[in-house]
Amino acid sequence: MPGSRITAGERVTLRSVEQGDVPFLQRASANPEIRYPLGTPLRNQEAFDLSKEDGTDRLLVCLDGEDAGPGQPDEGDTRRIGCVSVEGLDYRRPELGYWLVPEVHGQGYGKEGVALVIDYVFRSYDKPAIGASAFDHNDASRGLLESLGFTEEGRRRKFMFVDGEHRDMVQYGLLREEWLDGQ
Repeated sequence: MPGSRITAGERVTLRSVEQGDVPFLQRASANPEIRYPLGTPLRNQEAFDLSKEDGTDRLLVCLDGEDAGPGQPDEGDTRRIGCVSVEGLDYRRPELGYWLVPEVHGQGYGKEGVALVIDYVFRSYDKPAIGASAFDHNDASRGLLESLGFTEEGRRRKFMFVDGEHRDMVQYGLLREEWLDGQ
Protein backbone atom coordinates (compact mmCIF):
# COMPACT_ATOMS: atom_id res chain seq x y z
CA MET A 1 0.00 0.00 0.00
CA PRO A 2 1.42 3.43 -0.91
CA GLY A 3 2.82 5.58 1.85
CA SER A 4 2.43 9.21 2.78
CA ARG A 5 1.54 11.93 0.31
CA ILE A 6 4.62 13.86 -0.78
CA THR A 7 2.82 16.33 -3.04
CA ALA A 8 -0.26 16.45 -5.23
CA GLY A 9 -1.28 18.06 -8.48
CA GLU A 10 -4.67 18.47 -10.11
CA ARG A 11 -5.08 14.77 -10.90
CA VAL A 12 -2.13 12.80 -9.55
CA THR A 13 -0.56 12.39 -6.14
CA LEU A 14 3.03 11.45 -5.42
CA ARG A 15 3.36 9.06 -2.48
CA SER A 16 6.30 7.43 -0.76
CA VAL A 17 7.13 3.87 -1.74
CA GLU A 18 6.69 1.25 0.97
CA GLN A 19 7.86 -2.36 1.03
CA GLY A 20 4.30 -3.46 0.21
CA ASP A 21 4.58 -1.62 -3.12
CA VAL A 22 7.35 -3.89 -4.41
CA PRO A 23 4.96 -6.21 -6.32
CA PHE A 24 3.64 -3.17 -8.17
CA LEU A 25 7.17 -1.91 -8.93
CA GLN A 26 8.04 -5.33 -10.26
CA ARG A 27 5.52 -4.74 -13.06
CA ALA A 28 8.08 -2.55 -14.81
CA SER A 29 10.55 -5.38 -15.08
CA ALA A 30 7.93 -8.02 -15.84
CA ASN A 31 5.81 -6.19 -18.42
CA PRO A 32 7.46 -5.91 -21.87
CA GLU A 33 5.43 -2.76 -22.65
CA ILE A 34 7.28 -1.04 -19.81
CA ARG A 35 10.56 -2.97 -19.70
CA TYR A 36 11.56 -2.57 -23.37
CA PRO A 37 11.16 1.23 -23.53
CA LEU A 38 13.11 1.51 -20.26
CA GLY A 39 15.75 -1.05 -21.18
CA THR A 40 15.58 -2.61 -17.72
CA PRO A 41 16.34 -6.24 -16.91
CA LEU A 42 13.91 -8.69 -15.40
CA ARG A 43 13.96 -8.45 -11.58
CA ASN A 44 12.30 -10.57 -8.94
CA GLN A 45 10.91 -9.13 -5.72
CA GLU A 46 14.11 -9.83 -3.79
CA ALA A 47 16.03 -7.61 -6.23
CA PHE A 48 13.96 -4.64 -5.04
CA ASP A 49 15.82 -3.87 -1.82
CA LEU A 50 14.49 -0.40 -1.01
CA SER A 51 16.84 -0.09 1.99
CA LYS A 52 19.89 0.00 -0.33
CA GLU A 53 18.77 2.94 -2.47
CA ASP A 54 20.99 5.64 -0.97
CA GLY A 55 20.82 8.87 -2.92
CA THR A 56 17.60 7.82 -4.64
CA ASP A 57 14.08 9.07 -4.07
CA ARG A 58 11.45 6.76 -5.53
CA LEU A 59 7.89 8.09 -5.65
CA LEU A 60 4.65 6.39 -6.66
CA VAL A 61 2.35 8.19 -9.06
CA CYS A 62 -1.17 7.60 -7.75
CA LEU A 63 -4.75 8.52 -8.48
CA ASP A 64 -6.25 9.28 -5.09
CA GLY A 65 -9.91 8.99 -4.22
CA GLU A 66 -11.69 11.57 -2.09
CA ASP A 67 -11.05 9.64 1.13
CA ALA A 68 -7.29 9.29 0.65
CA GLY A 69 -5.63 11.44 3.27
CA PRO A 70 -2.07 12.65 3.59
CA GLY A 71 -0.95 9.58 5.53
CA GLN A 72 -0.97 6.00 4.34
CA PRO A 73 -4.34 5.55 2.58
CA ASP A 74 -6.62 2.60 3.04
CA GLU A 75 -6.56 -0.03 0.32
CA GLY A 76 -8.96 1.11 -2.40
CA ASP A 77 -8.57 4.84 -1.64
CA THR A 78 -5.70 5.21 -4.11
CA ARG A 79 -4.63 3.58 -7.34
CA ARG A 80 -0.96 3.16 -8.24
CA ILE A 81 -0.34 4.06 -11.89
CA GLY A 82 3.41 4.54 -12.09
CA CYS A 83 6.69 5.44 -10.52
CA VAL A 84 9.21 8.27 -10.82
CA SER A 85 12.70 7.83 -9.42
CA VAL A 86 15.39 10.44 -8.88
CA GLU A 87 18.88 8.95 -8.65
CA GLY A 88 22.17 10.61 -7.76
CA LEU A 89 20.83 13.06 -5.21
CA ASP A 90 23.84 12.60 -2.92
CA TYR A 91 26.71 13.37 -5.24
CA ARG A 92 25.82 14.56 -8.73
CA ARG A 93 23.16 15.97 -10.96
CA PRO A 94 19.98 13.99 -10.24
CA GLU A 95 18.65 11.78 -13.03
CA LEU A 96 14.95 11.12 -13.52
CA GLY A 97 13.49 7.78 -14.46
CA TYR A 98 9.77 7.19 -14.88
CA TRP A 99 7.14 4.78 -16.11
CA LEU A 100 3.38 4.41 -16.10
CA VAL A 101 1.21 1.34 -16.49
CA PRO A 102 0.19 0.99 -20.16
CA GLU A 103 -3.53 1.41 -19.53
CA VAL A 104 -3.02 5.12 -18.62
CA HIS A 105 -0.57 6.05 -21.39
CA GLY A 106 -1.49 9.14 -23.37
CA GLN A 107 -3.71 10.69 -20.68
CA GLY A 108 -1.25 13.32 -19.36
CA TYR A 109 -0.58 11.63 -16.03
CA GLY A 110 3.11 11.19 -16.84
CA LYS A 111 3.66 14.84 -17.61
CA GLU A 112 1.90 15.92 -14.42
CA GLY A 113 3.76 13.36 -12.29
CA VAL A 114 7.19 14.25 -13.69
CA ALA A 115 6.47 17.99 -13.30
CA LEU A 116 5.59 17.41 -9.65
CA VAL A 117 8.86 15.54 -9.14
CA ILE A 118 10.85 18.35 -10.77
CA ASP A 119 9.21 20.84 -8.37
CA TYR A 120 9.93 18.49 -5.47
CA VAL A 121 13.62 18.11 -6.38
CA PHE A 122 14.27 21.83 -6.87
CA ARG A 123 12.38 22.62 -3.64
CA SER A 124 14.12 19.92 -1.57
CA TYR A 125 17.67 19.77 -2.93
CA ASP A 126 20.25 22.40 -3.82
CA LYS A 127 20.89 21.15 -7.34
CA PRO A 128 21.46 23.39 -10.39
CA ALA A 129 19.95 20.94 -12.88
CA ILE A 130 18.12 17.67 -13.42
CA GLY A 131 18.94 15.14 -16.11
CA ALA A 132 16.94 12.45 -17.84
CA SER A 133 17.52 9.99 -20.65
CA ALA A 134 15.30 8.31 -23.21
CA PHE A 135 15.98 5.84 -26.00
CA ASP A 136 15.91 7.44 -29.43
CA HIS A 137 12.95 5.25 -30.45
CA ASN A 138 10.85 6.22 -27.40
CA ASP A 139 8.99 9.18 -28.92
CA ALA A 140 6.50 9.43 -26.04
CA SER A 141 9.22 9.79 -23.41
CA ARG A 142 11.25 12.21 -25.48
CA GLY A 143 8.14 14.29 -26.15
CA LEU A 144 7.30 14.38 -22.44
CA LEU A 145 10.76 15.67 -21.54
CA GLU A 146 10.77 18.26 -24.30
CA SER A 147 7.27 19.46 -23.33
CA LEU A 148 8.57 20.12 -19.80
CA GLY A 149 11.47 22.24 -21.09
CA PHE A 150 14.30 19.70 -21.13
CA THR A 151 17.04 20.31 -23.71
CA GLU A 152 18.81 17.55 -25.60
CA GLU A 153 22.42 17.56 -24.37
CA GLY A 154 23.92 14.50 -25.99
CA ARG A 155 23.57 11.03 -27.37
CA ARG A 156 25.15 7.74 -26.39
CA ARG A 157 25.29 5.78 -29.61
CA LYS A 158 24.30 2.11 -29.51
CA PHE A 159 24.13 2.45 -25.73
CA MET A 160 22.11 -0.67 -24.96
CA PHE A 161 20.73 -3.77 -26.62
CA VAL A 162 16.96 -3.46 -26.27
CA ASP A 163 14.29 -5.59 -27.90
CA GLY A 164 16.65 -7.06 -30.49
CA GLU A 165 18.58 -3.91 -31.46
CA HIS A 166 21.37 -1.69 -30.22
CA ARG A 167 19.68 1.59 -29.31
CA ASP A 168 20.94 5.13 -28.91
CA MET A 169 20.28 6.87 -25.60
CA VAL A 170 19.40 10.57 -25.82
CA GLN A 171 20.45 12.63 -22.80
CA TYR A 172 18.46 15.64 -21.63
CA GLY A 173 18.97 18.36 -19.04
CA LEU A 174 16.86 21.01 -17.35
CA LEU A 175 18.45 23.89 -15.46
CA ARG A 176 16.83 25.16 -12.26
CA GLU A 177 16.46 28.68 -13.69
CA GLU A 178 14.87 27.34 -16.88
CA TRP A 179 12.28 25.50 -14.82
CA LEU A 180 11.56 28.44 -12.53
CA ASP A 181 11.35 30.88 -15.46
CA GLY A 182 8.87 28.62 -17.24
CA GLN A 183 6.47 28.41 -14.30
